[in-house]
Amino acid sequence: MAGRILPVADRAQVRAYARRLTLKYPKELGLALSLHALAAIAGLASPRLLGELVQAVADGSNDVDVNTVALAIAGFVVVQAVLVRFAVYASSRLGEKVLAELREDFVDQVLALPLSTVERAGSGDLITRTSRDVDALSRSVRHAVPETLIAVVTCLFAVGALLLVGPIMAVPCLVAVPLIWISTRWYLKRATDGYLRENAAYADMTEGLAETVEGARTVEALGIERRRHRRTDGDIAKSFAAERYTLGLRMIWFPTVEIGYVIPVVATLLLGGLFHSESWVSLAQVTAATLYVQQLIDPLDRVLSWMDELQVGGASMARLLGVVNVPDDRVAGDERPRGEELEATGVTYAYREGHDVLHGIDLDVRAGERLAMVGPSGAGKSTLGRLLAGIHGPRTGSVTVGGVELVELPLDELRGHVALVTQEHHVFRGTLRDNVLIGRPDATDDEVRRALEAVDAWEWAQTLDKGLDTVVGSGGEAVSPAHAQQLALARLVLADPHTLVLDEATSLIDPREARHLERSLAAVLEGRTVIAIAHRLYTAHDADRVAVVEDGRVSELGSHDELVAAGGAYAALWDSWHGKGR
Repeated sequence: MAGRILPVADRAQVRAYARRLTLKYPKELGLALSLHALAAIAGLASPRLLGELVQAVADGSNDVDVNTVALAIAGFVVVQAVLVRFAVYASSRLGEKVLAELREDFVDQVLALPLSTVERAGSGDLITRTSRDVDALSRSVRHAVPETLIAVVTCLFAVGALLLVGPIMAVPCLVAVPLIWISTRWYLKRATDGYLRENAAYADMTEGLAETVEGARTVEALGIERRRHRRTDGDIAKSFAAERYTLGLRMIWFPTVEIGYVIPVVATLLLGGLFHSESWVSLAQVTAATLYVQQLIDPLDRVLSWMDELQVGGASMARLLGVVNVPDDRVAGDERPRGEELEATGVTYAYREGHDVLHGIDLDVRAGERLAMVGPSGAGKSTLGRLLAGIHGPRTGSVTVGGVELVELPLDELRGHVALVTQEHHVFRGTLRDNVLIGRPDATDDEVRRALEAVDAWEWAQTLDKGLDTVVGSGGEAVSPAHAQQLALARLVLADPHTLVLDEATSLIDPREARHLERSLAAVLEGRTVIAIAHRLYTAHDADRVAVVEDGRVSELGSHDELVAAGGAYAALWDSWHGKGR
């Protein structure tokens, strides 16, 4: 499911993005290439000097000073080592810049994803993209790209030096070209799709494990451990099969190209000897050419070895870039609300085509009204709440605020009118102050304090070692689920939208404390529209009106007293919850 919702970029998009990102830093790229080129040139001096030394010895010349040649070779080796050091440093700096920008782009793209898409995609694919794929791409950018760059430059200069020694001495190298070329094309044709399947299988496995861990108590209560085991075993088997496929590709490709490294050296020696016997080339040329061909093995091996890592990185980049291809679920218009009345007209909604979970709902929410939505589990309360908050757009019908469709409002404008708080909250790593300021970054400490007081969290905040400066979240002060809910509500108080949709936003708090908290919130949010989806019916008792949702429809609508007097579904719920039905 996630793979169909979150797309993968095609090869052209990946290449274009990589090209744009690399060429964005022309000076850094030019410096790195220049240093690598100079290092490669310094490395080419030794084979030439050795070739001339061998020729002089063969000719019986007494003019050659072996010590001088040895010192010259040592000097070039030292120069090459120094140049390589600075070249690697320059490449690494460029790689870190590119990686940092790519990460920032990805974070921006993820944060811009439509919330409806995020909810449908689930956690597995997004977690894998933000962790495993980012790590794989980091390895490619930090290691594979610089190493490949070094190897390509070295190969080019080695081939150039080989041609300068004598074009005829380059002929033996051509023997291995068809073998390396055909095997590499065979591998590349299959590797990218193989690694994409491998990452997708890993995402499914991650999602299955996360669901099992998060719902461990439900799994145990329903006795479905074996079913979850089978799901996990199946996901692992798919992941194993995907990894075995890519491993099989490497087991064929690597040995083939390894043979391709040996053949040119042997061919150069054999054919070089034949050419020398025919007086077509000198012994110095044969020696230098053989050493240059030998010197080609290491950079060529690095190019082909890191090419595999580049395929992994390319597949990860395709998954990261694919996030930007998610179509927007709304198109902002030019109209702006002429009030704060929230109205749903003829609303239907389906998570899967042909399976509506809401059926023709009509609901008017008056400005400043406190509306409670109650009903059995699975009736569609949370789905309706998300539509009223503008998270989803209806399949048919409309949901408007002040006469304007919610899905036609820019997100910044929408959140100023309607905001949603659910029982799922996150505490970000940072200070307690920063966690509350997410609601409004420019708020003062006094405003932060008042927001915490409104949700009954100020006393708890004062008990922390550093108060508002206490670091919470991952690696910091532990925050209980109840306090995490209070932080989420404090952000909401600070953001101060006109309409709030509270989807069991106090469910993790002790019932007596939740009662006090909701009364405190009601005082702070006086004049605001509040839509509370609740399973504690005292919330409905305190509301101006109650909407009873059953089977995707609003079956009853009225005040608490009116609905109790009517003796319908709400009255039965109230009697059961209040103890009269026992």
